[in-house]
Amino acid sequence: MRFCFTKADRIWKRSEFLRLSKIGKKIQNRHFVANFSPGRFQRTRLGITVTRKVGRATTRNRIKRFIREYFRLNRHIITGYWDINIIAKKKASDISSGQAFLSLQDIFDSIYRSIDH
Repeated sequence: MRFCFTKADRIWKRSEFLRLSKIGKKIQNRHFVANFSPGRFQRTRLGITVTRKVGRATTRNRIKRFIREYFRLNRHIITGYWDINIIAKKKASDISSGQAFLSLQDIFDSIYRSIDH
């Protein structure tokens, strides 16, 4: 199993983010919101949205690193090909990596349950 996160694994275009927000299902918890829908490519892709409301650039970058690392290590949980956009809430600004991983685990478990069941 490969644990890498390449450019092909990312959602880049604004139109794709807008498509996810329109037609995708939404799951949220205290720190994150996830929009997801079936992907059009042969891989599960991740988009990350962290706005300036969350904090300064260093805080936003730290949260993005947490999300990317969690996805890189746990993408095998999701079966099939999906486009997922994780949006950080303001409460995510002061969480530790452990709290972020627990919160993201909750999000990905919810996605898994709604996909397969």
